[in-house]
Amino acid sequence: MLASIALTLAGRPGARLAAMLGIRIAKDAMLDLLRSVPQQPAGQVRYLGVDDFALRRGDSYATILVDLEARRAIDVLPGRDAEPLAVWLRQHPEVEVICRDRAGAYAEGARNGAPQALQVADAWHLWRNIAEALEKTVGSHHGCIREAFAESLATAEKTAETAVTPKLPEAVDVPFVPPDGTLDLLGRPRRLVARTAERYAAVQKWLAEGKSLGAIRRTLRLGHSTVRRFARAGSLDEFLVKATGRLSVLDEHKAYLHAHWLDGRHDIPQLHRELRERGFTGSVQCVRRYFRSFKPPRQPGRKQQRVSRPPSRPAPKPRRVVRWILTLPAAELKEIRAVCPHLDAAARHVHDFAEMLHHLRGDHLPDWMDRVLADDLPALHSLVNGLRRDFDGVTAGLSPPWSSGQVEGHVTRVKLLKRMGYGRANLDLLLQRVLLAP
Repeated sequence: MLASIALTLAGRPGARLAAMLGIRIAKDAMLDLLRSVPQQPAGQVRYLGVDDFALRRGDSYATILVDLEARRAIDVLPGRDAEPLAVWLRQHPEVEVICRDRAGAYAEGARNGAPQALQVADAWHLWRNIAEALEKTVGSHHGCIREAFAESLATAEKTAETAVTPKLPEAVDVPFVPPDGTLDLLGRPRRLVARTAERYAAVQKWLAEGKSLGAIRRTLRLGHSTVRRFARAGSLDEFLVKATGRLSVLDEHKAYLHAHWLDGRHDIPQLHRELRERGFTGSVQCVRRYFRSFKPPRQPGRKQQRVSRPPSRPAPKPRRVVRWILTLPAAELKEIRAVCPHLDAAARHVHDFAEMLHHLRGDHLPDWMDRVLADDLPALHSLVNGLRRDFDGVTAGLSPPWSSGQVEGHVTRVKLLKRMGYGRANLDLLLQRVLLAP
């Protein structure tokens, strides 16, 4: 009974439960009991799942091995390198299928330790790679999206102005256009945007002069990975997307605020109370800051009359465009695809890959890669080059029913066990609980 308590609750919590049951035992004795429980042998493993998890995030990691047929964890290896996995696989030559993520270390370890096994790249990680490449593509072409939405708004406003009579007074409200993220509410460039543009220009200039990344890093006092990202970027838009693509708590309420503001309702506390009823969680100061630079002009001694203007259409954030492409099509997506042939081609390729993934048609992968390479999409070209290096694993990931789904479930369970141990358990104690805890 004490061993079962130790497997479930480990040291101090287990000792507390035992005390409630009338058994006095120290927490260290509970840990000794936990270490003494014999492990069940792995046995014959034909279908193996491999994934990593963090012992201490950003510092140390471990690798969990799962028997996909028995649906249980069978071992935990230190680190997430290729050699420990290769050594374990050499002791189990019966392994036929290895499900893994896109990490190169696991691919190398499986290739060296079990050359006879079929490697299967997990479908979820493939879809994540597609999403990351698509986000870079949308970021590099976000300028044409902004121009398209600005042109459509200008055309609508011009049509509205020509429809009114010339007898209207000159005093009209300033059109309310929410900022796109590169400017603050007062129309000035945001500090993060200005700093990003300055660093990008400096890195590109010194690269053109032939300086090395190390020299640029020392001059700018930046991290090596940061300088490398600036050097490899195709355009400044890729960084501005990350700087301006964050969503605001007001985003989903901006259309409502805009309609009421143009209707003449400028009582900000009242607008804030209405937003609170709609589920808004921000403060009244958040709404007040948002409207600070959009005060309507006043003309003394003359009653203002407003011109009915079409609602503003700020350009969608890049991540929203990515979500439109990856999920159900939206009406705005059709407009974007109509004005930007590059994004139209990217959306078509993503849809074709989703069809392959859904119907498990790995035999269509070579044709899909050739179609992608035929278009001017550098981010997707980089993705295709990575898929070619792991062609057999990717093809297998798009074909058989095996995946790393249950491995991810075991990783989630390991995270729970870590939290129950307050993050203080050594690898041997964690291994016992991972393999034996119910």
